[in-house]
Amino acid sequence: MSPTDLQSLLARPPADAIAPALREAILAAQATALPAASSTPEADALLVDTLRTLTGIGADGDAIAAALLHARPELQPAVQSLLLRDFPLVATLLESQRAAARVCALHGGRDARAGRGGAEGWRRLLLAIVRDLRVLPLLLSGQLARMRDAARLAEPQRQALARLTRDIHAPLANRLGIWRLKWELEDLALRYLEPATYQRIAHLLDETRAVRERHVGEVAARLHSALTEQGIAAEVAGRSKHITSIWNKMQRKDLAIDQLHDLRAVRVLVDDIPACYAALGTVHALWAPVAGEFDDYIARPKANDYRSLHTAVVGPDGRTVEVQIRSREMHRLAELGVAAHWRYKEGVHGDAALDRKVAWMRRLLLDADAAADAGTSTLAAETQAAEDRIYALTPQDDVIELPQGATPLDFAYRVHTQVGHRCRGARVDGRIVPLDHVLRSGDRVEILTGKTAQPRRDWLVAANGFLATDRSRDKVRAWFHRLDQARNATDGRALLERELRRCRLLQVPLDAALSRFGMPDVDSLHVAVGLGEIGAQQVSRALLEQHRDAASPVPPEQLRPRAPAKAVHAVTVQGIGGLLVQRAGCCQPLPGEAIAGYLTRGRGVSVHRPDCAAYQRLVVAQPQRQLQAEWAAAATAQEIDVLVDAQDRKWLVKEVSNVIAEQRVQLAALHSEQGRGDGGRLRLRLRLRLGDSGQLARLLGRLDAVPGVERARRA
Repeated sequence: MSPTDLQSLLARPPADAIAPALREAILAAQATALPAASSTPEADALLVDTLRTLTGIGADGDAIAAALLHARPELQPAVQSLLLRDFPLVATLLESQRAAARVCALHGGRDARAGRGGAEGWRRLLLAIVRDLRVLPLLLSGQLARMRDAARLAEPQRQALARLTRDIHAPLANRLGIWRLKWELEDLALRYLEPATYQRIAHLLDETRAVRERHVGEVAARLHSALTEQGIAAEVAGRSKHITSIWNKMQRKDLAIDQLHDLRAVRVLVDDIPACYAALGTVHALWAPVAGEFDDYIARPKANDYRSLHTAVVGPDGRTVEVQIRSREMHRLAELGVAAHWRYKEGVHGDAALDRKVAWMRRLLLDADAAADAGTSTLAAETQAAEDRIYALTPQDDVIELPQGATPLDFAYRVHTQVGHRCRGARVDGRIVPLDHVLRSGDRVEILTGKTAQPRRDWLVAANGFLATDRSRDKVRAWFHRLDQARNATDGRALLERELRRCRLLQVPLDAALSRFGMPDVDSLHVAVGLGEIGAQQVSRALLEQHRDAASPVPPEQLRPRAPAKAVHAVTVQGIGGLLVQRAGCCQPLPGEAIAGYLTRGRGVSVHRPDCAAYQRLVVAQPQRQLQAEWAAAATAQEIDVLVDAQDRKWLVKEVSNVIAEQRVQLAALHSEQGRGDGGRLRLRLRLRLGDSGQLARLLGRLDAVPGVERARRA
């Protein structure tokens, strides 16, 4: 598009709705931009068609600007700083369009023979990956423009575009209630995917769609006049059934086209229930009802609480017309509430978070003023925070639905139980990641498998973070259950002995643990530990609590079979006593982690983690100063610093604090730092008091799952 053409476009509707400052910036960017391959007469025509469609559904200047800039990517770099500073919604809509384009490109790369079974997964992936649902009208308008122009494409491209429209865009338009776009998208998709069916239905109709719509308009006007004469305040709207809807109903109910009585329909909205029945009387007085075609869903609501009066009458010129009569409250519930009919039309299961997103978007479309309401952004953030699912892709581009916080291991078990059992590693977007890596929507996950099934028992330890779902853990437990009891007992005994040796409890009888966990004997306890049903740390904790509460303490020779040591500050240092022991501030070790001591000059023994860089430098310089150390049995809570990097949003700090409280961790201090020039990021520094490393691992996993949090880690 030449500068002159762009200037002409921006000067006339609908592009003249763009803010003047942004219009001037776009024109200035055009003057300096390199010629773009996408700027062709065909591309310009698609853009104009998209903008006209957006105007028809009430889009504002920000949406128009976002659609224009998305169609002209060469202009985006020059206006990016202005968008971030003065037009953040336009910037967000642009980013969401780019994310949606990636989803659509992935869908287009699938095998054409792949069925529609995964279409719902692709729709949910799209809804999860875009930052703002207000981008959906832009996506639908652009797709409609491409479908109208599809006749000039090669057959493979036309088929791929039509499949994308059928699987993603038409159902989304249906859910949002943008009927005009939905009908045309569906009909165009059917026209290219099943041309013989489309032509047959069109031939069976005795008139064109324009003629049917004109007839419905005449019926609606006559009915409105009759209701007004009877003193009934009503809104009357009509529509003619489109070809795809006719075909779907013929298939669903196994009917011939002459058995359909709703090819033409009008809807009457009144104030209350008495007015519904009064309007029904007026309809039947005006035209003769069709026998057997009356349904009273007010007296007998459907299972989803849908309420309305349905009747069919022989209208003008002897053509059958369906009439739906309901109150405005019934209509609101039908369109936005649990009675919304898109589920049974599409045959999908319920999803509370998805329902909230769709309901918010439909309210926004119904009320144009809501877009300017400050509360809208709050509702959008709350809706996004309520989303508790992610959608990852297999290497074959199948969409896998998982809960927030899911790992590659959860993904493997969701694909197939044997894939999980044989999992040895994973790649996410081509990069090798650990098995406790937290997945995000849009990740493409490849599971690396071995030849034999070899699940590991430490996958069942919650603190390790390998599995986030009960379903995956149940599959791992079931695998170990199938092993012989002797092996379970042997593995469990080894795990328990390792833990008891760490806690100096090897010589302590296990009676307290047997009674605590309801085990008949020690062998049963070993089997339960081997299966992951009881953690080894739970057993050691039970023994410690029993000895702490006992009237007489356990003899020291039982608790300390090895050489005596000095315990100061919950740390035992071997081979030396009488010195101050302090926890190093550089690595802040926690009870349960491996530790090592270093004899300092004048400050006693400093306790580090063995992998601490500062400790390793000290040991290399003076290896004679390193000492063996381990946590005492009754180690107390320790303070540690945690860093949380996140996208700044409302309620973020509150949700982080709630997670800390739920994990029973004491928050000693909180400090926040606003990021500089990095798109609204926030860093939280938390001073926490924790009991052990397992509690820290669980907390970091929970913090990573908070919406907006990019990374939670030890300082």
